[in-house]
Amino acid sequence: MTRHLKFGMEEEYFITDLDSRCMSGQPPGAAIDACKAVLGECFAHEMFRGQIEVASPIFTSLAQAAQYLGAARQALRHALQPYGLGLLTAGSHPLADWRTQQATEQTHFLKLFDDYQHVAWRSLLSGLHVHVEVPGHLDRIRVMNEVLPWTPLLLAMSSSSPFWNGADSGFMSYRQTACDEWPRMGVPEYFEDQVAYDTYVALLIRTGTIHQPSECWWGVRPATRFPTLELRMTDACPRLEDALCIASLFRLLVACAIDQPRPGSNWAQESRWILQENRWRAKRFGIHASFIVEGYDRPFSAEQWLCLAEQIFGDAAQVMGVEEVFSQARRILLQGTSAERQRNLYRQVLHNTGDVQAALAGVVGQLLRETAEQPRLSNDPKRAVCES
Repeated sequence: MTRHLKFGMEEEYFITDLDSRCMSGQPPGAAIDACKAVLGECFAHEMFRGQIEVASPIFTSLAQAAQYLGAARQALRHALQPYGLGLLTAGSHPLADWRTQQATEQTHFLKLFDDYQHVAWRSLLSGLHVHVEVPGHLDRIRVMNEVLPWTPLLLAMSSSSPFWNGADSGFMSYRQTACDEWPRMGVPEYFEDQVAYDTYVALLIRTGTIHQPSECWWGVRPATRFPTLELRMTDACPRLEDALCIASLFRLLVACAIDQPRPGSNWAQESRWILQENRWRAKRFGIHASFIVEGYDRPFSAEQWLCLAEQIFGDAAQVMGVEEVFSQARRILLQGTSAERQRNLYRQVLHNTGDVQAALAGVVGQLLRETAEQPRLSNDPKRAVCES
């Protein structure tokens, strides 16, 4: 097993007015140019003018990712400040109104708005995407099937979108609920291998359903531009250390999958049913959900599921030099996710003021501050006891 399995990360950001705390519907062109200048080729537009993305270079270590993304966030923040704007990353923006947003005038995005109408306009969301390389001689779909069962745990840990359209949605990840309005999102169809996947995609292209394979947007998919497996299910994380933890866990899962003699050999229709149920529980309840683990007749808490992951993947984590990933994940479970922090602050301010707008603005302020924080990867919490 290689210590240096290559990976990359994509983070999406909401440009935010520092006075009103609202998402900027049409930031000045000079502000966007300033963002392009500091990121260079790693800058990417998003569907809406008030949203941008950083597509990282290729990393071989978590330290590289922490250094690059920490610097990128700071550079973007400083580039936007002269325009009275800030940078916020989370699955959804508490004070964003999709009805006031402007489309990015690029052919690709305009076609999405034309094809998907209100579904596209309502897709005011930000995700964390992680690419991990898969050696060319391996079947990426079989590797994907080996990894898929664990993805609801990653979603729960990343949950950061409790607010939608200025109200509490009741979900920890409303972003994933909104994603379900799109076709070919969420849980992939049941594919036994790459041949089955290619047959499915060819059918969609032949019938004019899609124009290119990249229009399959599942929570995990084989990337079309790179020889990678791409995690797309997770919410964007305000705290960079949380994003790095989730990326490291996904990388570890892929590394262990490609090390199997027959990756994905246990994947079956029942596995997909369980995955669908666990994803629902993760987006509704986050880390407080109880999960189904195939082969067990009792529910697992998020902490118990993480302990099982450590038992299975702990040795491989040591070989890869990422053994601290489990203590970092446990910190998220102990301290709570972004969704919980947002909701707690909202209730506190609402209780004190009775003002919904002030409470939402307070949450936006918290997200702006957390997005600006630098990661503290060496801060390991007291280790929780794994329940058997």
